[in-house]
Amino acid sequence: IIKAISEWDAYYDKRLHKIWSAMHERCERTKHPHYRDYGGRGIKVCEKWKEYLPFAKWAKNNGYTDNLTIDRIDVNGNYEPDNCRWVTMKEQQNNKRNNRILLYHGETYTLTQLAEKVGINKTTLKERLNLGWNIEDAINRPVRQRTKGYRPSCAKMEVSDG
Repeated sequence: IIKAISEWDAYYDKRLHKIWSAMHERCERTKHPHYRDYGGRGIKVCEKWKEYLPFAKWAKNNGYTDNLTIDRIDVNGNYEPDNCRWVTMKEQQNNKRNNRILLYHGETYTLTQLAEKVGINKTTLKERLNLGWNIEDAINRPVRQRTKGYRPSCAKMEVSDG
């Protein structure tokens, strides 16, 4: 018996369908925990992607693989073919509204990107900038290495009998 494979079957992928569904949930279901960051800000899913099959075809033709996630190029734009791409989680984290954008040597970076570029821990860089350090000092001052051993806040007090 030969089973005819429908176009749906050819493009169905459990993970991809979950991505498509979650995209609609964030934009359309007011009770969704992240609705205010998506639908609540006016972000919509384009008419073309209201059905799964056109979305799945676009995804398969535009680099979708199981290790990537959908990302809106313009974080204030809609889910539509010209504004979406497939990226790693790391790339997506650098395309968020709440990222701290820094100018360094004429280039713009997120805090995480700059920390990685110059080889400093991102928390160290963030804290130094929060303390009011200028960007050059925050990057170029040597990081104090913690010493192992005695730390007053962790030491137990010894009681003498004398």
